[in-house]
Amino acid sequence: MKIDLRNLTADQMADLFTKIGLPPERSEHVFSWLFRPGNEDIARMDIVKREIREILLDNAVISQINAYRIETSHDGSVKFGFQLHDGEKIESVLIPGPNRHTLCVSSQVGCAMGCRFCLTGGMGFIRNLEPAEIVGQVIAVMAYMVQSGVVRSTPRELINNLVFMGMGEPLANFDHLLTALDILMDSKGLEFTERRITVSTCGIVPRIKDLGESIRVNLAISLHAADDDTRDQLMPVNRTYPINMLLNACRDYPLAPGKVILIEYILFQGINDSEAAAKLLATQLQGIPCRINLMPFNVSDALPYRCPEQQTIKTFQRILRQAGYTTLIRNSRGADISAACGQLASQSI
Repeated sequence: MKIDLRNLTADQMADLFTKIGLPPERSEHVFSWLFRPGNEDIARMDIVKREIREILLDNAVISQINAYRIETSHDGSVKFGFQLHDGEKIESVLIPGPNRHTLCVSSQVGCAMGCRFCLTGGMGFIRNLEPAEIVGQVIAVMAYMVQSGVVRSTPRELINNLVFMGMGEPLANFDHLLTALDILMDSKGLEFTERRITVSTCGIVPRIKDLGESIRVNLAISLHAADDDTRDQLMPVNRTYPINMLLNACRDYPLAPGKVILIEYILFQGINDSEAAAKLLATQLQGIPCRINLMPFNVSDALPYRCPEQQTIKTFQRILRQAGYTTLIRNSRGADISAACGQLASQSI
């Protein structure tokens, strides 16, 4: 079976070149070429000699993922539906901001975590994405931006931030996630720095430790409740890794000076939006350098939850701010095209 070059880190590609009888130093040029939007055909890889291309054609392929659907929200967000080689489908969301673009990346087809408020969880788990399929989302969206007339001096500047908050639980696809991050952050590849990448988790505690020991990126925690009883109802993962265990892992997570952990907290009417819940959250987060994002729930006919009143949200924020936490209210983008937080689902449920 031919090897997918986009599944390989720079070191792995050098090893491949040695194995198939090519000079390993030439692999750097191929690696750099490979992760540029529009470069998809080994036969057109004009940065190496024809003899090298021919050997690569005999031993390797370059995968790509294709957008079968592209939708644009009234707020400018763009949702991409991508079809994979086996017919499975995933979604990614490009979120524009002042002079920047953020891409929300998926890590799995479906999700096994079963969070009650998430449409992706309703799909169930289908499979993990390969590194090439994770990185392929970034390359495909970059190509779309170039075709749409976006001009930047380097491909890296097309997308400013990557957030692993799309379909799936990133830390449940840990090995492939690390390989993809290695590729994305390689100075010979797409050159994303640690401050440009955020990995979000629902709370797989052992993998939080592993992530901190393996690579330096921003960490986001999907918390959504300050007590175990409430979080058990919303997020089944809490029965395995309860709040105290999760927050202790956050306290132990290695942070660079001045960096914080992002705490994500979706507000559900009558469930986790009380003043008592806000005060408990402030207590629970003590000792964790963090910023809190409050997100009013995006209402869906498929789910029983409702969004709190605006005044309730403001009161919740005020309590946290008075306790000394930087707390922002984030209204999710792309809700009108089902591209907001918790709304990604590549098939009906």
